[in-house]
Amino acid sequence: MNIEQIYTGCLAQGAYYITSNGEAAIIDPLRETSPYITRLKNDNVKLKYIFETHFHADFVSGHLDLSKQTGASIVYGPNANPDFEIISAKDEQIFEVGNIKIKVLHTPGHTMESTCYLLIDENGKDHAVFSGDTLFIGDVGRPDLAQKAASMTQDELAGILFHSLRNKVMVLADDVIVYPAHGAGSACGKNMSKETVSTIGEQKEKNYALRANMTEAEFISEVTDGLLPPPAYFGMNVAMNKKGIPSFENVLNNGMKEINANEFEAIVEDSGALILDTRNSGDFAKGFVPQSINIGINGDFAPWVGALIADVNQPIALITEIGKEEETVTRLSRVGFDNILGHLKGGFDAWKAAGFDVDTVNRISAEQFEKEVKIGESKIIDVRKEGEYEAEHVEDAFSKPLAYINNWVKDINPNEHFFLHCAGGYRSMIAASILQARGYRNFSEIDGGFNAIAKTTELPRTDFICQSKVL
Repeated sequence: MNIEQIYTGCLAQGAYYITSNGEAAIIDPLRETSPYITRLKNDNVKLKYIFETHFHADFVSGHLDLSKQTGASIVYGPNANPDFEIISAKDEQIFEVGNIKIKVLHTPGHTMESTCYLLIDENGKDHAVFSGDTLFIGDVGRPDLAQKAASMTQDELAGILFHSLRNKVMVLADDVIVYPAHGAGSACGKNMSKETVSTIGEQKEKNYALRANMTEAEFISEVTDGLLPPPAYFGMNVAMNKKGIPSFENVLNNGMKEINANEFEAIVEDSGALILDTRNSGDFAKGFVPQSINIGINGDFAPWVGALIADVNQPIALITEIGKEEETVTRLSRVGFDNILGHLKGGFDAWKAAGFDVDTVNRISAEQFEKEVKIGESKIIDVRKEGEYEAEHVEDAFSKPLAYINNWVKDINPNEHFFLHCAGGYRSMIAASILQARGYRNFSEIDGGFNAIAKTTELPRTDFICQSKVL
């Protein structure tokens, strides 16, 4: 028996590849199937089952392509009713893979079809539980995402989750390994650990939601407290996972189409495409195609695309670093952005060489900011998360998280200068590009963000508070 966790940091997502005696199972696969197909061939095993823990909201699964390519059956737990053929498993149903067994544990609450899968080893011992979004390391799944589909309130779903955890998960032996679907950084929970593997015993000891003698009322209150609004793309990803999606190969082929500089502007205008520039923030600041939005590929790229671009059907024209085209298309497809028209051939340098208009961002150093800012008079906008801001910030700075820019941008006075920063420059450049695309140019964005500002000596800042105390 072999278990491999395939963890994708950008999405904070864990898929699982399991083999035993010539057969394999995959749990919660990502959109692109080639890594799994390669593993199957190298191990000379046949994929028997594709297990889905629930209809994912934060990424588009590769179950359909994988099933078509291998003939493997797709398995969901009770209450799943997608528009394609599946095995709708019953609670406690057993599936055999080689010499091991996988037992269905229906654990509704995060969603009503949410299911954990218990792996029973060759000796009949409970070995590991693949907990999906029911149980994370340090947290549990948020109960507010399925309210509309389940016709329930988040409190009602949280109550169901309370009983699922106590009746199906916490009764497992302390040495059973916990393999969750997500880790820190995912929007599917609020307090997840950076660790991606644990045990039932460790979680009963350390996870606030599995506290001994915890009442249902306490659980509901604590699990629902402080939940941020889910990213805009979540509902659309759920629909895609239920209804079926285009083949990843088709999406990739479209995205890899080269558009020369002379055609790029016309294609964008005719299609209403959004120009997405995925270069790093420093290069973008020095020059970019006017109206471009910068979300760098070397960061939490896909989640930020999903959070800030409201419609997964939005046509997108790409500008990337040379050689990053395929990676960019792949990562967009993982969160359902399939309408990619192609990419600028030769990248931004080709655009510049063709003599077309170029825009820039007024990016200044932390040292220049220190010289120019007047605390109490100058306006400073901090686009970090609320918890980061509360932990420590420049005195008199306004907290305007990037995730909510579509709400607060309308409050900006276009005639009043302001300074803009995040933690390191990644998020503030996203904000800067959005602001300039909407006609705001009255700001200075700070290179290096708060990390660089904190190294200055003269700027007053609030006292540092450990973020775990404010999140």
